[in-house]
Amino acid sequence: MIIAIFPNVTKKQSMDLAMGIVEYLTHQNITVVAEDELASDIGANPISSIDRHDIEFLLSMGGDGTILRLAHKYADLNAAILGINLGHLGFMADVPVSDIYPSLQDLIDGKYLIEDRVVIQGSSTAGKTSFAINDFVIHRAKNPSLVEISIHVDDNYLNTFQADGIIIATPNGSTAYSLAAGGPILSPGLDALVITPISPHTISNRPIVLTSDQTIKVQYLSKYDPVEVIADGLEKHDLHTGDFFHFKRKEKNFRLVNLTRHDYFSTLRSKLGWVGKLR
Repeated sequence: MIIAIFPNVTKKQSMDLAMGIVEYLTHQNITVVAEDELASDIGANPISSIDRHDIEFLLSMGGDGTILRLAHKYADLNAAILGINLGHLGFMADVPVSDIYPSLQDLIDGKYLIEDRVVIQGSSTAGKTSFAINDFVIHRAKNPSLVEISIHVDDNYLNTFQADGIIIATPNGSTAYSLAAGGPILSPGLDALVITPISPHTISNRPIVLTSDQTIKVQYLSKYDPVEVIADGLEKHDLHTGDFFHFKRKEKNFRLVNLTRHDYFSTLRSKLGWVGKLR
């Protein structure tokens, strides 16, 4: 088994923990690799010494943002990601520091499932493409007022939103910006997408959930400065007046390790501070 480990270099705790994890896995005859410039610092092999496509798991150390950056950087790999949470509000990185080694042992022992989660593919009128594991955000950017954005679903007109923008989120991303904007929480295994308006002028404009095989076409209508189309907070495109951006499900899924010792609903209760109790 080959595991690639990716500590967050901005966090000293992450680097210190990485050294211990490398030692633990190596003692169990697992090949551990890391990016070349970090490998010797934590006792791992350089990633350039192996065929990257032989990597079975990517071990992300940080928060959900670290996982997103990792998934975008290594989008060509089919390896599943296991997230160790060194951040705060993490839904994908659900292994706490206190449970690292039991969780790693479960991974070694095969006590896990791999969840294939929906990914969105976006393309502009100019042919620029991006993908998003969490969401695409179409935002008014420098414009000081609300903008008009029309949406078609499967070439059928849905609505024209006058708002700060629109979020198109996967179930995985439904607990991110979409949730903050009033969108619903979708179970991460659903084959669905959710469109959530950002501060719409008309309060009857509500989020709408679609099946993931439906296509979405967005057009920017206002004669103002360009709006921004942002994928996972990492890639940005400008959308000019009259331009379209098309969205559909990407063929390749996002693969996340789900250990049997952790469950999604306990993560929701913990991260969102729900206080309900069994009676």
